[in-house]
Amino acid sequence: MAEQKNRSAFYEYAIEDKFIAGMVLTGTEIKSIRAGKVSFNDSFCYFHKDELYVKSLHISEYSHGTYANHDPLRERKLLLTKRELRKLQNKLKDKGYTIVPLKIFISDKGYAKMEIGLGKGKKLHDKRDSIKQREAERELRRNFKV
Repeated sequence: MAEQKNRSAFYEYAIEDKFIAGMVLTGTEIKSIRAGKVSFNDSFCYFHKDELYVKSLHISEYSHGTYANHDPLRERKLLLTKRELRKLQNKLKDKGYTIVPLKIFISDKGYAKMEIGLGKGKKLHDKRDSIKQREAERELRRNFKV
């Protein structure tokens, strides 16, 4: 099945907590997700009237869609329990926290789900540490492969 990851989110943010959310989609959107036509560029989540939405998530138009095709940059509602929504809203009141989409996947039942993360923005030196750690792990794997 199609699974798309937001690799830049782990580079830009220190993810502290993760949630799995359902998504309110149209028929052509789910077909595009199954085809892997999703881009996370600059996408983020925000609250509007105590409901969570994802903005700037680009789901390409379905190639065989007709007049009923969807808008690629439409805001999409995310489905979480009230307790999870309250927890996220309380954390967002703290300075520096944001909610970023991490991954879109198709569940076993065939529903599109989004993994979102509560993250705090990294400073430049933290990003450099991430690069050093990733290169060290790559070097270790390369040495043990020989």
